[in-house]
Amino acid sequence: MKKNALFLFLLILLLPGCGSKSQGELIGAKGSKFYPLKPHGMALIPGGSFILGSSDEDILASNDNPTQTVSLRSFWIDETEITNREYRQFVEWVKDSIIRTELAKAALLNAGYFSVSEFPTTDDEIDENPILAYLPKYDMDALEDVDDEDKGGYQQYMEENFSDVVSNYYETEEAPDSLFHFHLPLNRDVDIISEREEYPNVEYARVIEEIIYLPESEWFAGDPVINTKLLKYRFARVDLEKAVQNPDSARSAFARYEVHEIYPDTTVWIKDFKYSYNEPMHNDYFWHQAYAYYPVVGINWNQARAFAHWRTKNRNDYLRSRKKRKSTVSRFRLPTEAEWEYAARGGLESGTYPWGGPYLTDDRGCFMANFKPKRGNYVLDEALYTVEANSFEPNDYGLYNMAGNVSEWTNSTYTKSAYDFVTSANPNYENFEDKQKVIRGGSWKDVAYYLRVASRDYEYADSARSYIGFRLVRNYLGTNNIQQ
Repeated sequence: MKKNALFLFLLILLLPGCGSKSQGELIGAKGSKFYPLKPHGMALIPGGSFILGSSDEDILASNDNPTQTVSLRSFWIDETEITNREYRQFVEWVKDSIIRTELAKAALLNAGYFSVSEFPTTDDEIDENPILAYLPKYDMDALEDVDDEDKGGYQQYMEENFSDVVSNYYETEEAPDSLFHFHLPLNRDVDIISEREEYPNVEYARVIEEIIYLPESEWFAGDPVINTKLLKYRFARVDLEKAVQNPDSARSAFARYEVHEIYPDTTVWIKDFKYSYNEPMHNDYFWHQAYAYYPVVGINWNQARAFAHWRTKNRNDYLRSRKKRKSTVSRFRLPTEAEWEYAARGGLESGTYPWGGPYLTDDRGCFMANFKPKRGNYVLDEALYTVEANSFEPNDYGLYNMAGNVSEWTNSTYTKSAYDFVTSANPNYENFEDKQKVIRGGSWKDVAYYLRVASRDYEYADSARSYIGFRLVRNYLGTNNIQQ
C-alpha cells in the first residue's frame, strides 16, 4: 500500500498543472475573437478591383485621369457628408475642454496647490471655494490615509510630475500643456454653468467673462460671443514614409499639429461671392437648427483632419471606459482619391456618374443631383445652395450625394501625373509639403462636368470654401461577420 501511494504521489507531481491552459503547447497569446461592429452612419465598401480614371472620351482631362485597373481593400465610409450637427458636436467638445482647462488653471492658482494630495476631499471645502470643483480629476480615494511608502509607483510618479509642472506654473503664470493634456485628465463630472445669475463665485465669473467671451464691444446683437480663436485642437501623426526611410530615428517622422481655429469659417459665404447678398447664410448656416442636417462647409483640409482625429478619440475613449473593455477601433480619416472614386461608382463599371449615366435626370425628368444646371439656372434642381446631406437617391452602396451638393476633401495630394506613378494596389499620393489637395464630386455651384466620378479638382489645404465639405472613412478590420 505504501509503494502504491508513493507511486500515485509521484505521478501527480509529473502531471501538468491544472492551472496551465497551454500545457506547453502553442495556443497563442490571450485574447478573444474580434467581430467588427458596424460604425454608426457608415457603409461597408467591399474590397475589389475597378478601373480608375475616365472611361469615356474626356479631352479636357486626357492628361489628368488616364484609366488603369487598381485594387483596394475593404473600408467603411460615411453614408452622407459630415453635417453641421455632427461637426457642432466636435466644436462643443473643444469648447467644453477649453472652458474646463481655464477653470482648472484658475483653481490651481487660486488655491496654491503643489501636490495632488492637497486637492479638496470634502464638499465643505468646495462649498467654501466653488471653483475648486473644476480641478483636474484625480482618484483622491486612493490617496486617503495612505503613507508615502505604501503608495504605488504610478501614484508617486503622478504626484512628482504634478509638483514639477505646478511649480513652473506659479513661476511663469503659464499652465504647461502636460498638466492638462497628459498628466491629469480634465474633470468632466462637474457641469459648466453658463447662466450669469448662477456663477458660483467671482473667480468663475472672471474666467468666463474675461477669457472665454469676447469683450462686450464685440458682441453681436447684445448677446455674449465666445472667442472662437480659443477653440484650438492639438493632435499628432507619424509620417510613415519618413519613418521607413529612417527607422533609427522614428521621432523625425513624428509631428504635432495645432489647428488654431476649429470653428468653421462662416465668412466664406461672403468671400466666395463678391457683389452677392449671402448674409443670411453667413449668419445662420452653421449654428441654426434649420440647417442641422445640411453638410458643414467653411472647413479647410486641416480642420477636417482634426475632426477625424477627434472622432477616433471620442469613440475609443468610450470603449476604454467600459467595464468590460472592448477592442478599440481603427482611426477615422479622409478617404484616398482612389477610395473616394471606388465608393462613388457604387459597384457600377465605367459609369459616368454615381447612378451610372450618362444622363443627369431620371425617367420623370428630375435632376439626380444638386449642381448648376444648364447656363446657371441654380434652382432648376430645386436647390439654390446646399441641400440636406441625405437628399436625392443614394448610389448602389447606399451613399448620398457622391455627386453635387458639396465637393469633398480627400487625403490625396494633387498632381496631374499622379496616375502615372502610383501603385495599382491601394494607390495614393500623399505629400504633406504640397498644399494642393484633391477634392472630388462637384458641388452646388459647379457645372455637370465636375459631377463625374472620374473628374479631378483641387484646392489648397488652408483654404475654406462655401462649396467644400467632407466625409470620412475607416479601415475594415477582422472577419466578415458584422454585428448590426
